[in-house]
Amino acid sequence: MPTYEYECRECGHRFEEFQSITDEPIGTCPECGGEVRRLIGSGAGIIFKGSGFYQTDYRSESYRKAEKAERGTQASTSTDRTAKKKAAASTRTGSTAGTGTSSKD
Repeated sequence: MPTYEYECRECGHRFEEFQSITDEPIGTCPECGGEVRRLIGSGAGIIFKGSGFYQTDYRSESYRKAEKAERGTQASTSTDRTAKKKAAASTRTGSTAGTGTSSKD
């Protein structure tokens, strides 16, 4: 059931009334008893839920394939970088191990 907004033509009192769509509009002001008019409100906001409301939901098959290939390339590149970093770190730590040097000198 919608909420309707009314305004008194005589005293200017504004009020809202929760009514069924089939109910007759209110005719008198609850403050002064004058004639009221129903105002046109902005209504409630629309909420889109689920898939199908965004531009990316209906991409072409070729676009999706290209995107998947690009993501695969990025993933392998980041994996290569991670492996190189680990190798460099183990090389650094392995080069000083067993030399008898100490950082407390």
